[in-house]
Amino acid sequence: MVMRNNLFKYPFTVVFLLMTVVIFGQDAGEATTQSPNATAMTWFLENIVLIVAGLVIIGAFMALFYMNNMLLQVQKIRLLQEHGIEVLEEVKLIDQKSAWQKFMDLAEARVPMEKEKDILMDHNYDGIRELDNVLPPWWVGLFYVTIVFGVLYIGYQHFSDNGVSSAQEYEMAMEDAKKEVRAYLAKQSDAVDETSVTLLTDEAEIGIGASIFQTKCTPCHGQYGEGNSIGPNLTDKYWLHGGGIKNVFTTIKYGVPEKGMISWKSQIRASDIQKVASYILSLQGTNPPNAKDPQGDLWEETEEPQDKGDELSLK
Repeated sequence: MVMRNNLFKYPFTVVFLLMTVVIFGQDAGEATTQSPNATAMTWFLENIVLIVAGLVIIGAFMALFYMNNMLLQVQKIRLLQEHGIEVLEEVKLIDQKSAWQKFMDLAEARVPMEKEKDILMDHNYDGIRELDNVLPPWWVGLFYVTIVFGVLYIGYQHFSDNGVSSAQEYEMAMEDAKKEVRAYLAKQSDAVDETSVTLLTDEAEIGIGASIFQTKCTPCHGQYGEGNSIGPNLTDKYWLHGGGIKNVFTTIKYGVPEKGMISWKSQIRASDIQKVASYILSLQGTNPPNAKDPQGDLWEETEEPQDKGDELSLK
């Protein structure tokens, strides 16, 4: 019982003992990394600053609690000396209150109006005098909460490996912004149609179009666009339904079901159809082996694009 009281009276002794155990535990943890408790010990050592900060805060509150109890006892003795047994009876009534009643009395602590003269200060401003009221208990409680939060925040952010620095937050924000920009541009590119489509020249975009072409178009048009028994040659200047980016885009988008070419608008995004059409036009003049004979009419870029609102087919 004596030891318990001493430890309670001197909470920082408890903190010191725990810190000593932790310091010696570091060496022990290094020596027993292969033990079943190695993971728990590693976590404990990595978060030692937060743990010590928490113990210090707990010790501080224990010390304040102890000091508060001592001051209450001294106050009781002083009241008994000044006012006698009647005050002692009032103190006993207070002690008999439930914890909730004491908490509510503390939360609503204020000096009754009839006793305000006892806390009047000497300050006088044009006849207005100041009362020496205590701060509202809820305000004081929030103030202590901010102190605890500040200690834990500093320990977590600046002394542990779990916190995120301002530079890291900036990098994360920049990555999120880039993703948002890419998503926005993707939506914008998908808004393209046969009236607004333009020829792409970027090698990366042409490469994407080539990849899609190799996956979906080669069975009918050949690996190099040379054509076969089903589809026409895409590398010459003759077109069944008009050349140019708008006509080729429209043909891929709507297809010609009666000639065996399906509409790809439900399977390929509009931006990807633009890439495929641009790739096909890049094949002009490549003269691949085994190219199919020209079909359709000679297309000149100076001609006005034809309106291809109805269903069409490549060549």
